Amino acid sequence: MRGDSIVIEEHHRRAANGIVPLLLPLLQAPPERYSVSIAGQSGSGKSETAAALSEALAEHQIASVILQQDDYFVYPPKTNDHTRRADIDWVGPQEVKLDLMDEHLRAFLDGAREIEKPLVDYESDSVITERMEFGDARVLIAEGTYTTLLKHCQTHVFIDRTYLQTRAHREKRMRDAAELDPFIDRVLEIEHGIISAHKPRAQIVVDTNYNAAAAA
Repeated sequence: MRGDSIVIEEHHRRAANGIVPLLLPLLQAPPERYSVSIAGQSGSGKSETAAALSEALAEHQIASVILQQDDYFVYPPKTNDHTRRADIDWVGPQEVKLDLMDEHLRAFLDGAREIEKPLVDYESDSVITERMEFGDARVLIAEGTYTTLLKHCQTHVFIDRTYLQTRAHREKRMRDAAELDPFIDRVLEIEHGIISAHKPRAQIVVDTNYNAAAAA
């Protein structure tokens, strides 16, 4: 998403460095390309962990690209916020074009050289399109709240932190003052209820201290 702020910190690198050894054996065999999702509560560090994972993979000469769920929302962020406030039942996976995101993952796995994808501009509250070239990428990292639901991800990573534990990160990110009002806490409580049920789908879990391990 254009206008997003991503600051990679030590704990994000710790998570990424724990994920890489679990992925490397999977990347040593066909297929040529591989897909990974990183899901979790808002503010849990999905974007930062995805960026740190991309850097960690590069240290092993494995190129990657990142797809952000934020670009696949039906409505841009400010309009989506208004829609939620008008109807709280709008909160959930239906807010996101997961089918389109899955289609783009499938294209990557099938060897496509590029895709035309949505691009959200936060400040202008608009959605445009951009062409993403995959180049020599072997791994596609899809990050976002509901990405554990994507069918064309071979490995799902789940960051196991609640919306209460992530409040400090949301305050640091502070895209908009509205993000921290009581309504947003209600939204995040609903989201938590939804995505907590997705954890059993994950093959890798990142705990509250950002240590990654294979799911039990």
